[in-house]
Order: sequence, then structure tokens, then C-alpha cells
Amino acid sequence: MTQLLSMSGINKAFAGISALSDASLEIEPGEVHALIGQNGAGKSTLIKILTGVYRRDNGVVHFNGLDSTISSPREAQEARIATIYQELNLVPLRSVTENVMMGYEPKFFGVFIDWQSAHKRTEEILARFGIDIDVRAPLGSYSTAIQQLVAIARAVSLNARLVIMDEPTSSLDTSEVEVLFGVVKGLKEAGVSVLYVSHFLDELFEICDRVTTMRDGKTVDCRNIAGTSKLELIAGMLGRDVGEIEQSGMTEFNGGAKGLEKGEILITAEGVSTGPRLNDFDMTLHRGEIIGLGGLLGAGRTEVARAIFGVDRLVKGRLDVKGGTGNLDTPAAAITSGVGFLTEDRKAEGIIPDMSVRENLTLALLPKLKKFGQIDRAREKELVDHFIKALGIKTSDMEQPIRELSGGNQQKVLLARWLAINPDVLILDEPTRGVDVGAKREIQSIIREAVENGVGVILISSEFEEIVEGADRIIVLNEGRIVSELENPGITEEVLVRALAQTSEQTA
Repeated sequence: MTQLLSMSGINKAFAGISALSDASLEIEPGEVHALIGQNGAGKSTLIKILTGVYRRDNGVVHFNGLDSTISSPREAQEARIATIYQELNLVPLRSVTENVMMGYEPKFFGVFIDWQSAHKRTEEILARFGIDIDVRAPLGSYSTAIQQLVAIARAVSLNARLVIMDEPTSSLDTSEVEVLFGVVKGLKEAGVSVLYVSHFLDELFEICDRVTTMRDGKTVDCRNIAGTSKLELIAGMLGRDVGEIEQSGMTEFNGGAKGLEKGEILITAEGVSTGPRLNDFDMTLHRGEIIGLGGLLGAGRTEVARAIFGVDRLVKGRLDVKGGTGNLDTPAAAITSGVGFLTEDRKAEGIIPDMSVRENLTLALLPKLKKFGQIDRAREKELVDHFIKALGIKTSDMEQPIRELSGGNQQKVLLARWLAINPDVLILDEPTRGVDVGAKREIQSIIREAVENGVGVILISSEFEEIVEGADRIIVLNEGRIVSELENPGITEEVLVRALAQTSEQTA
């Protein structure tokens, strides 16, 4: 059978740092092909090279039997490659029809848009998804799930030969996922290929034919889904030997990593649910304790952080802080209660690039710096100077734009932002991602010092060594639910990997 897509020897570097090294991907006509890997594995970079967002440094791409050098997303569409990104690229203020038909509107005499035909065509396309809505209404007036299905419908409407779906079920409930799966199966029957990117392994076994695994910018495996276990997929993503994982035992441990008596209760979570990605979460965090959240991407770890910090509203359950009653329903309420949240995405959700180190550092503290309605600049500068020295932040001066600092120093500024509010609880989502080894050790030392001063920490990290060495307890999540809890001393990386593998196998 002639391959629809063949990518081989693909290399890509950014500022001298390799993102892809000899990566490859092959997709057959009418095949649903999964692409998996941890954060930083190279999945997104490979897709962006295929769709013309990035230019490859080296390598060969053949699509539909021809040499392919696609230099823009528009050229990818013209080549009949449609991409549905996790972050929807739609226009909420425009109508549903305008979003589905954009750039391909039916016209009178090649000039005037035939809106009646456009609305009818849109309704027909959406009907394939079981969607019956007013296509003349603004897209933004509908739920995120409907918008996601509209994005998929648009891709299907372009008569694509290859449809790329990046985490397509992230905003869908169970019934909507079933509709999506029906569409994917329909595309396959029509001879359309689907490249399916997802962290939810159950989905792969339901609709995919083959799976390609990437790790550290390289393609490490390609195999048929049939006859493959979840344990094998997890081992491939993590770079572990299946036999070693199977032989490592699950052991229950008692006691804390530091051997200290637990302090007062800071956070109590009971039956916390925010939607399909977090259900019935229970946790008690004590003063001077680090709780690690373990799990593969998509397991619900960040959802726990967002729920505690009041970013995502609770649909069920209860969150109490220091014995108080009621939920933290906004980030402002969380900060007032002494909770800080270092987010996973430093650039998008952490720093404000064009603002100074001073302004970024004191952002969460501004209400407490007011004096007679004005910011006490002397007190502000005193605090900033203290944290620059205490955390070893390398900056020319506090007025330097934070964008000019290294990633490690930017992360220190964000840590200082939350330490400045004198927190009781610190939620740290990937606190050492994207920083060099030296900065990593310094950040870990800062975290440990905060814990020794009585702060309770919730630690999320994709680096198993970091979470195993740092946490007193590890709560293991799978598909938004707690499936295991481990206690130090005695947890090893092998024990954690075994817990992840066992819980994933149990849901198969």
C-alpha cells in the first residue's frame, strides 16, 4: 500500500538547541494513527513542520506520493491537510457559518457570498456530528465543547486527505466524545487518514490502528495498537524497560521524608470535582509538608492546582483552608487566604514580559503595599531588593524588563512573587521546567527552605526523580481520579512508574 505520509530524518533546532533529531512518521491511507509522548517529546514540532508553521532543518517529507515542502498553514490546507489544534483557532464574535466556511464561502458570480447556501451547507456538515444549532448565531455564544466540534467540522468540510487532531477530547464530555469517535470512524471509512494526538491512552485503543511514540525529539517506536498493552506504551514514553517495571514491587511505606511530626492542617479537599478531568479528589495538606501529584499528562494534576487556586469552579465537593469554611472560588480569594500558584506555563501565565522585575515580583502583593491609597514605593523596593539577594536573582537592576532574564531567573522572580505574600500554601506546577541544572538546584533549595519555615507545598513535576526525592507523599492520579497514594521514606522511581503502569492497565 502506498503511504499517504512519510516523514524521515527530520531535524529541527531552535537557537542551537535540538527539538527534533532524526524524527520520522508514516501514515497509511484511511488509517487512524496515534502520536504519543511526554511534554517536550517533539510531537508539536513535528506537526508544525508538516503543516508549514516551521521549516525543517533537514529531512524528507512525502505527502500523497509527492515530495512536499509546505511553507505555510495555507499551503497545508491546499494540500488537503487539516489541523485541529487544542487551542481553538476560531473567531468567537463571528457566526458559526462564517467560522466553518471561512475562506471557502459559496459565491454568486465569484464575487458575492451566497449566505443561504453557506448556512445550509454548514447545517449539513454539523448534522454529521449530531449538532443542531443556530448557525447564524455568534460562535462564542456556545459552549467550548460545541466550539471544539465546530472546529472539527470545519476541518472535515475541507475534504482533507489527512486530519490532524491535537487533544480533541480535552473539552468534551462523554457523550460528545462518542460523537467525535463516530466521526473519526466515518472519516476512516471514507478513506481519510487521521493523526490523533492524545494523552488519554484509553482513546487510542478504541479508535486507532497504529501508534508512534516520541521521546526527547526522537521517534522511538511505531507499532500496531492491537496486541499492545498500556504498560508498553507508558514504558516507551518514559524510556523504561517493561521487564524492569513488571519486576519492581509495589510497597506501602509509612512516615514522612523528613521524619518530622505533621503540623496543622492547611488544606482539606473533600470530593472535589470540576468536570470530566477531575472527579472526587480528596487530600489533606499539613504545614511543612510536600505532597507530590503523580500521573501522566492529562491525569488531572494541573486540574487539582486550578481547583485549589480558584481558577476552575467546583461542581461538587469542598475546599477548606486552615479550618475555615467555604471554597476558594477565585484566585483573589485564594491569595487572600495565603495560597500561591506557580503555573506550568511561565511565559503564557506567569511573567508579564514588558514589565520590570520589580513589577512582576510584587504583582500579587500590591494590595498589601498600599498606603493611603498609594503604593508604598520605598517598601516595595525594599522587598524586591531583599528577594533579589535572598534568591540570587541575576539582574542588572530591579527595573530591567523580565523578558531579558534567563528562564531560571524568570522562574526565581515568579517564586519570589508568591514568597512575598508570606504564603501558607504554595502550589508549584513544573517549577524547574526549562531551567538549567544550576538554577534547578537553587529553586529546589528555595522550595525546601520554604517548607522548613512551615509552608505546605503541592508539587507537580513530570520529572520522576524530582517528585520522588522532594515529596513526603505522592498522590497518583489517572483520568482525574486518585488511584494510589505512596508515602516516603522509601518511594523509588521504579515504584512510582509501577503505580502509573498498574493504574493505567486497570482502566484498560
